[in-house]
Amino acid sequence: MTVVLNHTIVPVADKERSARLLAALLGVEAGEPAGPFVPVRVNDELTLDFDDRLGARPGHYAFLVDDVTFDVALDQARRSGLAWGSAPRTVDRQINHLGGGRGVYIRDPDGIAYEFFTTVP
Repeated sequence: MTVVLNHTIVPVADKERSARLLAALLGVEAGEPAGPFVPVRVNDELTLDFDDRLGARPGHYAFLVDDVTFDVALDQARRSGLAWGSAPRTVDRQINHLGGGRGVYIRDPDGIAYEFFTTVP
């Protein structure tokens, strides 16, 4: 059997806000609440379930994306006023070019870093 990560829980302060934020970065829709979670279906195999019952915890979620999705995420970060930069914990409003592609780290208000990159370094 092939192992596939199906879902993971993302602990946040406000599950609706955080799910909408990631959905906007990815250019997808947040799902309807399901029990205590608000899901964001990342692709056919992975859903991130946002949960605010225990409060926020910083985290890091990295996404290998195509150029169109990268541009959507970067545009959303620019328009929303989120902290973003070329490296973890760096807010230089620059992208990196590791591995010949483009990469950026976008932080949400809970301290979660969403990394978007277009090629594997």
